[in-house]
Amino acid sequence: MLILGIDPGYAIVGWAVMEITGPASRALLECGVIETDKGLPMATRLKEVYDDINLIIDRFSPDYAGIEKVMLHKNVKTATKVGEATGVILLALEEKDIPIYEVTPLQVKNAVSGYGRADKAQVQRSVKLLCGLEEAPKPDDAADAVAIAITAYDHIVTNTKQELY
Repeated sequence: MLILGIDPGYAIVGWAVMEITGPASRALLECGVIETDKGLPMATRLKEVYDDINLIIDRFSPDYAGIEKVMLHKNVKTATKVGEATGVILLALEEKDIPIYEVTPLQVKNAVSGYGRADKAQVQRSVKLLCGLEEAPKPDDAADAVAIAITAYDHIVTNTKQELY
């Protein structure tokens, strides 16, 4: 099963495509980031995110997608912009009929490290170990997207109540 993990943002969107066939069988196919130029109007940046997510979807044809839920930020302006970017990503996924699993940062940390208050470094080390990588993916947003894909898989198995491996 191919899972697209997405760490949403408007400046940087982390993404990862994983093939997961069981709890101990995970292959990171590719990961990266979508970056938008801060000098561009917000509508242009959102279109770039939408277009690039569609390119990734078309290239890999994922079976499922996991995306991190937008959590409240101290900065309302930032939260609004991340919410807008999340909206265009969700639209792209919905248009392609890809089932979406929204996960919280706490769920992601628990799923990959076993500790809901894990810091970025702990999550990255866990991703590296879980995927059998020599190094954690860079930048952090790409590593977070891998963790989100793993978490989405856990939720797919739990929520469908069927053995997917």
